[in-house]
Amino acid sequence: MSQAVFYHAGCPICVDAEQVVLRYLDESKITTEIVHLGTVRNRIEEAESAGVQSVPALVIDGNVYHINYGASLEDVKKG
Repeated sequence: MSQAVFYHAGCPICVDAEQVVLRYLDESKITTEIVHLGTVRNRIEEAESAGVQSVPALVIDGNVYHINYGASLEDVKKG
């Protein structure tokens, strides 16, 4: 089974993207973890190491997919 992490910062674009992504991912093929970087700030470095440059972003098996544009990771770091 594939692993996915959906990183976001809670902005309206991120929340909308989260809902759409979760609706379309096949739960029998992929496990998805939702990480709100605005509230779980200790995971920002992890997202950065995975290649996330902006949120919302979906990382599936090490591949980063940037979805729309809510905020840069640099803006998220600033809080």
